[in-house]
Amino acid sequence: MAAGNHTTFPPGEIDRLVESIEVNGFGIVRGAIDEMAMTALEQELAHAQRRLVDGVLGPRHGTVILDEPDATIDGRPFAHYVTFATEASPLAAAAVRIPALVNVARSALGTGAWLLDYEQFGVVYQDARPGPGSGYSRIGWHTDHQSGPHLPIWPGLAFTLHIDPTSPANGFLRVLAGSHHGGTDGIPPGFEKVPGEIAVYAERGDILFHHSDLWHAAARATADGDEAIRRHLRGSWHGGSRLEIGHGTDDFVKNAQR
Repeated sequence: MAAGNHTTFPPGEIDRLVESIEVNGFGIVRGAIDEMAMTALEQELAHAQRRLVDGVLGPRHGTVILDEPDATIDGRPFAHYVTFATEASPLAAAAVRIPALVNVARSALGTGAWLLDYEQFGVVYQDARPGPGSGYSRIGWHTDHQSGPHLPIWPGLAFTLHIDPTSPANGFLRVLAGSHHGGTDGIPPGFEKVPGEIAVYAERGDILFHHSDLWHAAARATADGDEAIRRHLRGSWHGGSRLEIGHGTDDFVKNAQR
């Protein structure tokens, strides 16, 4: 079963979207970014990705925690993640601060909500694709809260700005709607089927929000080549205490299988 229109809303229906997040644990804003802006953002992020692979971007923008440093695609070195993408791409910095995104975060978490763009991994550009040398094609069941249950930053609201539309061909988000109301007892350790799970498909330019306690995973692409590429910009807003500058990633819990 795929998530229907009851979880997808235009930018002007924030109250209904926030209600979907409260009830289901997720919701989508559609139509907040036009195609011209999406094309420019896509190009700038792809350029940042190439600069990282070529050693032009500094080590702050790469990660051996999330990524596989020896990853290759078509026999060439490849970076699946560009961390602190808003520092590498001015268009990314602007995109994550559009009213449609900020207003949802602050409506869901309170007016004091803040964007985690300066510590841990910041806002991340992710490029998932399969292949014999790939280091990131899917991710197992987890909640975002599990990555740092000891931190005072929660609750949180993750957002994913989709550059590519998602489908079985290039992978999609799997969620257990309403699971954010409970704990993590029974959450699978890997990629198992969960009774009641649904597929959440996104269109290009969609902004998908999900609660930090929502059970979710990402399916591997069934296609190969360009049809299997799934790219997005992902970050999170938080309603708890801010992380101090310099906190780092030493206490990050990599809790999801890849």
